[in-house]
Amino acid sequence: MSAKHSYTTAEYLNWDSAMSLVRKLFKDGDYRTSLLLGCGFFFGLRISDLLALTWAQILRGEEFTIYEHKTGKRRVIRVNKGFQAHAKDCYDALNIKDATQPCFLNRYGSIISIQMVNRHFKEIKVRYGIKVNNFSTHSLRKTWARKIWENENALGRGEQSLVVLSELMNHSSVAITRRYIGLRQQELGQVYDSLQF
Repeated sequence: MSAKHSYTTAEYLNWDSAMSLVRKLFKDGDYRTSLLLGCGFFFGLRISDLLALTWAQILRGEEFTIYEHKTGKRRVIRVNKGFQAHAKDCYDALNIKDATQPCFLNRYGSIISIQMVNRHFKEIKVRYGIKVNNFSTHSLRKTWARKIWENENALGRGEQSLVVLSELMNHSSVAITRRYIGLRQQELGQVYDSLQF
C-alpha cells in the first residue's frame, strides 16, 4: 500500500534505456527477468497475461493468440524476429527442455506472483539506476505504448496511432490512452512553459 498523497502511477522508460536494461540483465545472468521485460516491451500485455506465456508461444511462429485475463478479449500478438532470437538465447541459457511450460516459473515450479515481480523490479531500479520514479510491472506496457506512439508520431500518424492504441489496449476513449502514455501531462506542463517573465 502506498503512503497517503503519494504518487504511484507507473512510468514508462525511454526505448533505448529499456533495450539496454534487457541486454544488461541477460549479460548479468538474470535471463528470466530479461525475458519478462522484453516480452512486456514488445508485446504490450498486462502482467497477468505475460506471466502465463509459454516458451512455445514466443519461440514458435510469427504470432500467437491469447485471451486477456482482464477483458477476456482475443488478441493476436506478433513476435518481433530480433526479440525472438533473444528469447531463444534465454531458453538456451536456462537449459529449458519443455517448450510447453510457462516461461516465468519460480523455484517451486509455480508461476511467479505479480507481487514478487514488483519487489524484484524495485531492486532492479536501484541496481541499474533506472531514471524513473515509479518503475513497476505496468511500466512495461506503458513503455510499449509510448514507443508505438513515438514511432507513429514521427511518421505523422500520431493521432491515428492513438486510436489504434486505444483499441489494442481496450481503453474506452482516446483521452484515456493520451493520459496513459503521458501525453496529457506533457501537454498540461507545456501550458506553464508557455508563460513568459
